[in-house]
Amino acid sequence: MKINQVIREKRKELSMTQEQVADYLGVSTPAVNKWEKGSSYPDITLLPALARLLKTDLNTLLSFQDDLSDIEIADFVEKIDKAVQQKGYETAFQMAINKIRDFPTCENLIYSVVMYLTGALILYSISEPERYEKTFEALYEQLSTSQNIVIKETAVRMLISYHLNRKDFSKAEELINTLLSSSIDKEECLAFLYTKQGKHLDALKIWEHRILNSITEIQTSLMNMLDIAVKEQRIEDADFYAATYERASKLFHITPWVPYSAKLLLSVIKKDEKECLSALKSTLTALHEKWKPEESPLYKHLNSSKTSIFSERLLSVLQDEMENGNEFAFLENSQEYQQLLKKLRNHNNIKKAHLSPEGVR
Repeated sequence: MKINQVIREKRKELSMTQEQVADYLGVSTPAVNKWEKGSSYPDITLLPALARLLKTDLNTLLSFQDDLSDIEIADFVEKIDKAVQQKGYETAFQMAINKIRDFPTCENLIYSVVMYLTGALILYSISEPERYEKTFEALYEQLSTSQNIVIKETAVRMLISYHLNRKDFSKAEELINTLLSSSIDKEECLAFLYTKQGKHLDALKIWEHRILNSITEIQTSLMNMLDIAVKEQRIEDADFYAATYERASKLFHITPWVPYSAKLLLSVIKKDEKECLSALKSTLTALHEKWKPEESPLYKHLNSSKTSIFSERLLSVLQDEMENGNEFAFLENSQEYQQLLKKLRNHNNIKKAHLSPEGVR
C-alpha cells in the first residue's frame, strides 16, 4: 500500500477529518488532500508527527514491507502467468519488474518470479530472449548471495548455465566450485525423524518428492547421454537411451506425455518419418490425458491441479512448431502428419473458443 493510501485509511480508521490532520500538523487542508490523492507528499520533517497522529509507525507509513507472504507471492505469479497468456510476455515482464522494485529485498518474490519468467521464455518460445536474460542474470546474481541455501544454489546453477552458453568456462567452473557438497542429507533425516514420531503423512510427502526428483534426475541424465551419443554419431546407443527413458518414465508413473519426449526428439534428429509419426501420435494422445499422481501409490500426496493446464499450453506450443517451425518440415508431405496437425488445430480452436469471454457461460 502506498503512503497516500496509508494516510487516508489510517485517518478514516481514527474518524478524523482532513481539517483535523491539517490543524494538528500546522499545514493547510488542501495539502492533506493532495497527500491522500498522491499528487504530493508530506515534508520529511512532518513524518514522525504524522505517524504519531495516525497511531502507526514510520515503516508502515512509508510502506516499508520487506516481505510478502507465500500466498501473496503465489497469487502474483498466477497473475503474471495470466498476463503472459492474455497480454503477452513483455507486459508480464514489466509487471514483475515493477513488483520487484516495490519489494527489492523480498528474496522469495524475486526467486519465484524470475524462475517463472525464465521457464516461460522457453515454454512460450519468446523471440529475442536475450532482451530479458540480462535482467534475469542480474537478479540471479543478487540471489546468489542469499542465506537461503535452496535459493542461493538454484541461482548459482542458473548463473553457471548463462556462463556455459557464453562459453565462459573459467567463470562457470569457478561458480561450480562454490556449490555445497554435503554428506548429510537433511531431507532424509527429517523423513526418518517423522517416521519415528509417527508423522507418517509428513514422511510420505518427503519420500514421494524424492522419488519424483530422482526420476527427473535420471531423465535428465538419459537426455544428456542421448545428446552426446548423437554428437558422436552413436545412433544405436542413442536409441537405447531413448527407449530406457520411455520405460523408466512409464515405470515411475510420470506425466503421460513425458515418456515419449526422448524418442520424439531423436526421431526428429534422425529425420525418421515412421518413428517420428509414431512418437508424435503417442505424445499428442498423451497430452490430452490428465495426470493424476494421487491415483498412483507413488505420489498420493502430490498436487496435480496445474498439470492439465501445462499440457494444454504444450499443445499450443506444439501446434505452433508444427505449423511454423522447421523441426517437422520433413513430414509436410505425409498425409498422416497433416491429419495429426488438423486434429491438434481443431482441439486448440475449441479450447480457445471455450476460454474466450463469448465462450464462457
